[in-house]
Amino acid sequence: MKLFLTALFLPILAGAAILPDTIGPFHRTATSKPELADRPLWDEYGLKDAETAAYENGPSKFTATAWRLQDSTACLAAFDWQRPPHSTPSKIANLAAETADALLVVHGNILLSFQGYKPAGAELAALGQSLLNVDTTTLPALAGYLPAQNLVPNSERYILGPVGLQKFDPGISPSVAAFHFGTEVQLGAFHSPKGDFALAIFNYPTHQIAMQRVPDFEKLPGAVVKRTGPMVAVVLSPPDLDFAERVLAGIRYQAEVTRDEYVPTRRDNIGNLLLNAFILIGILLAFSVVSGLALGGFRALARRGHKGEEADAMISLNLQQR
Repeated sequence: MKLFLTALFLPILAGAAILPDTIGPFHRTATSKPELADRPLWDEYGLKDAETAAYENGPSKFTATAWRLQDSTACLAAFDWQRPPHSTPSKIANLAAETADALLVVHGNILLSFQGYKPAGAELAALGQSLLNVDTTTLPALAGYLPAQNLVPNSERYILGPVGLQKFDPGISPSVAAFHFGTEVQLGAFHSPKGDFALAIFNYPTHQIAMQRVPDFEKLPGAVVKRTGPMVAVVLSPPDLDFAERVLAGIRYQAEVTRDEYVPTRRDNIGNLLLNAFILIGILLAFSVVSGLALGGFRALARRGHKGEEADAMISLNLQQR
């Protein structure tokens, strides 16, 4: 029985691997599960699976870790969290950060970390094609609303629920944020001459919900609040109130209206329409000629078979003569 169950589930277990057997010239030698230091936060990101693999190419070795999240937004949040504090942006992907010997990169809903080796663009592209169940939905626009000026590098955090809010901005309670509306939060730290402070932008489904949440944010001690569209920006007890006001002034909601546009096809070209009409007329004429010749030939053959008599002559009963 045990052998039967093992044989039954072995293909499923083998197909659960995230990382491929080879990355460039490196071959996988061992696979394990990575340690999750903050499991509640990973659960909030919808972690589905995680894997660490060791790769070797002669004396060269490195370690790769992959986390499969619920969607690309959760992967963005995990990327902000796992990004090394002193890393710099990498041009190898839209969301990537690197150090001297490490690379962190987002591929859809999969977060990839490389320690000891940084794959080249071609190697990373081949790796991306080998990954299964990849979610490629568009990333949220909220991350782009943080002002770039005076933003502390690598301080961004994308928050999806109460666990992340309590970890990264504990001064604001989850009840005030009201995550049951589907709230998402973009957090960032800003540097001022009098000290750093955190700015949180809460995004709500509608303008009306954002308006209703403003009074609750204003009740927080030392809160400076600004609403713009469906977003509410909050700074708690800034060391420089004027500086915080200038940062808040840089946050402006811009609505994007999209509409379905009709894409013209060949059928909309009047020239193609006339050409197709003449082609149809030609086909009908050719069919008529062929049908007429076929019918005439058939009748000619029928006459020969009846020795000059009409094969389809009308039968007359001559009833008037009776």
